[in-house]
Amino acid sequence: MTDGQLYPNILLGGRGGTNPGQLKVHPGGIAWRKQGGGKIIEIEKADIARVTWMKVPRAYQLGVRLKDGLFYKFIGFREQDVSNLTNYIQKNIGVAAEEKQLSTSGHNWGEIDINGNMLTFLVGSKQAFEVSLADVAQTQLQGKTDVYMEFHVDDTTGATEKDSLMDISFHIPTSNTQFSGDENRPPAQVFLDKIVSLTDVGSSEEAVVTFEGIAILTPRGRYSVELHFSFLRLQGLANDFKIQYSSVVRLFLLPKSNQHTFVIITLDPPIRKGQTLYPHIVIQFEADNVVDRDLALSEELLTTRYKDKLESSYKGLIHEVFTKVLRGLSGAKVTRPGSFRSCQDGYAVKSSLKAEDGLLYPLEKGFFFLPKPPTLILHDEIDFVEFERHGTGGSSVASHYFDLLVKLKNDQEHLFRNIQRNEYNHLIEFIKAKGMKILNLTDAQTTNGVATALQDDDDAVDPHLERIKNAAGDESDEEDEDFVAEKDDSGSPTDDSGNEESDASESGGEKKSSTKESKKEAAGVKVPSAKGKTRDADEESSKKRKPKKKKDPNAPKRAMSGFMFFSNAERDNLKKGNPGMSFTDVGRALGERWKKMIAEEKEPYESMAKADTKRYREAMADYKSSAPMDVDPGDDSD
Repeated sequence: MTDGQLYPNILLGGRGGTNPGQLKVHPGGIAWRKQGGGKIIEIEKADIARVTWMKVPRAYQLGVRLKDGLFYKFIGFREQDVSNLTNYIQKNIGVAAEEKQLSTSGHNWGEIDINGNMLTFLVGSKQAFEVSLADVAQTQLQGKTDVYMEFHVDDTTGATEKDSLMDISFHIPTSNTQFSGDENRPPAQVFLDKIVSLTDVGSSEEAVVTFEGIAILTPRGRYSVELHFSFLRLQGLANDFKIQYSSVVRLFLLPKSNQHTFVIITLDPPIRKGQTLYPHIVIQFEADNVVDRDLALSEELLTTRYKDKLESSYKGLIHEVFTKVLRGLSGAKVTRPGSFRSCQDGYAVKSSLKAEDGLLYPLEKGFFFLPKPPTLILHDEIDFVEFERHGTGGSSVASHYFDLLVKLKNDQEHLFRNIQRNEYNHLIEFIKAKGMKILNLTDAQTTNGVATALQDDDDAVDPHLERIKNAAGDESDEEDEDFVAEKDDSGSPTDDSGNEESDASESGGEKKSSTKESKKEAAGVKVPSAKGKTRDADEESSKKRKPKKKKDPNAPKRAMSGFMFFSNAERDNLKKGNPGMSFTDVGRALGERWKKMIAEEKEPYESMAKADTKRYREAMADYKSSAPMDVDPGDDSD
């Protein structure tokens, strides 16, 4: 909507403190969006029952009460905003805003007003404080005149809030006329029964349903997941999290593979573990696991409060059962894969974010990268996207991959790397269909664009590879197809230079040895051999290695292995994600990745290795046939 009034820097008040955001009042209702993305509150015009203004410290507060009892507090308006917004709301929404006053007397006696799910304590018709009954964990009668209320304390308290309301007691004397009773049922008992009828009191002890041994990727561990009436609990060996359903923004059900399915619980505010915040709980279920669960719900609750939301029992795939029950209890919406399909008819494309490999899910309203770090990007938050060639070195393997840069309106950037070339058309068509701005769309559609570069750059030279070869000294023209990690190399090939380095050190040892022998022979000293057979074997080995000492500079470059193509493609990415990584550690990490790759993932690199081997053999045959004379590579004499 283009028409309406927009107010930046408006705080949403709640149990976990205040959250900054942007409020828009338009003819269709009221909308508030959290700053930086996350929680969105949309209030339809027809759902608004009452609007109030209140002067609070340093600002004005707009209160919006809905017909179903919910109440929202928006804080941060200026004095001049009050009259303008009051007139606009009355004209376009049809509700007259009322003025409420805040009690500052400090008196702790007054009256209680219960409206919907809000309890307001009034002192002389002025509001002293108010609490949400949805936050009440339990309540009990103390004596005959006191009612004790305890509030939920979970792990999603706002990051900037150090204090939280734990409990409160109300003293209701027998002479109270607001909650009139009798000798057997005093006013305090009447008040208690009223609170119990409006809250989930008593639901904190018994779970509606429990799922044991669930694998959660963030925060990592195996947990027992308990779903209660108003909250869920994650109980692990080392951690225990309690999360109010009011903090659950959305649920995502995304197939990972034939074996597993992701269920993501998006929170606002997030849970905290030490100094780490977790806005997304990423759960991984086995895709073929069938369960049968009975819910601990009375028939009365099923037919009243949870009518058309929950059933008495469920049987089916565990991720479907879990999602249906959690949706019914929390009221959160569920997002599933949309229209996007990858080249293999999947719902996501393989990519990497920072130093982590994962899956990028293009959804109808956003992108979601999983599993680590779980990153949700809404389409509305995107300024533009840009397709980039993988790397800048010109390696032939670079043409098999590309990068996707997503620039947000708040200037934040996300770079998704190592996306396979055959996913390019699927992604660009999806992004164009969603109306997102593609920065280099014109270039991508020309002959010099990204698509052409991805297809026709197989003959480019990798200067990084040439630098490694020159530094190491290419000692051999033999093929290196079997270059894999040996046991003494900790299972990780470090680099092509490591292999060459060993050859160079052996040659250096021979030169030093022959120099010493020459000096001894020149001095008339005979060099004895400790073991005749060993000396003979060393001499034979020395003769075999002598041809490597002199290399024909005009000979074609030898063929590279599949692992070397993989190393050259991934080395720069690994260094960017880990700037302090040493050369040896980079090689070791690449070797570990190579060993974990399946045959299908290695196939592009092995194909390039075979093509390079064919190239080398043909080039070598042409070179030998055109050679004017035989060269003795083992002759070191002048």
